[in-house]
Amino acid sequence: MVTVLGSCVAACIRDCCSGIGGMNHFMLPDGGGDAGSPLNSSARYGSYAMEILINQLLKLGARRCNLEAKVFGGGNVLDGLTVANVGQRNADFVLKFLETEKIRVVAQDLIDIYPRKVYFFPRNSKVMVKKLRNLHNTAISQREKEYRQRLRKVNSGGDVELFS
Repeated sequence: MVTVLGSCVAACIRDCCSGIGGMNHFMLPDGGGDAGSPLNSSARYGSYAMEILINQLLKLGARRCNLEAKVFGGGNVLDGLTVANVGQRNADFVLKFLETEKIRVVAQDLIDIYPRKVYFFPRNSKVMVKKLRNLHNTAISQREKEYRQRLRKVNSGGDVELFS
């Protein structure tokens, strides 16, 4: 599995005994309490993306007591969002969520100013992270702004793809 992260966060979660695992990618910790928003239940929010990933892993046969996580992202790559501190909020959220759910965090690469490309191989738990230092931050910034715009227009439902 592979994803590119700016201020977004990805959680790579797997059952360390069976190798059943998956990855999510979310842009914001939660829907901001706007229950009427059609975007509220979307996997673009960490609160939903984390629940969906964990529940799907359990459905595939993973055991909760064997789950471990590796988390990445939360970079401060958007010039206009430094006040909102989206990357830091995402990083804080994912760590708190995993602590609450009693899922061990065995590796993390959070915060910083660089976007990251993350490759996850659930069967053997290998993760490769490449910090995209040579990209102009405006390229990632533009991609994230476009992504935010697309999210506002799409249906709040979404597919989750898991590999075992």
